[in-house]
Amino acid sequence: MTTFHAVVWIDHSEAHVLMFDREHVEAQRVKARSHHTPKHGHVGPDKDFFKHVAQALEGVSEILLTGPASAKIEFRDFCKHNMHAVEKCIVDVISSDHPTDAQVVAMARQYFLKYDQTAADPSLR
Repeated sequence: MTTFHAVVWIDHSEAHVLMFDREHVEAQRVKARSHHTPKHGHVGPDKDFFKHVAQALEGVSEILLTGPASAKIEFRDFCKHNMHAVEKCIVDVISSDHPTDAQVVAMARQYFLKYDQTAADPSLR
């Protein structure tokens, strides 16, 4: 499915990649190989996991990242250094808890409605 928008809900164990247009939603889950952390802190980003998430987003024009913790920021930084085409399409990073996929898509549709109106009208920037 060729889409213009995608939203990614991501934490350190999985990502929900939701690509959508006005009428359709295509969902894909990407699981991290290991999601345990040591007793004294986080082990760092799983680069293979982030690579698979980025590959799922190839061809999407605008991407919104969301999730409960730091994985969304780490994913954006990974793309900045390794997947430049995907990084250029990330329009924003916002926090969210653990909504359903339907709630994530509804939030993203509302976000992109405002975002696209602002992008179309230079006086709103």
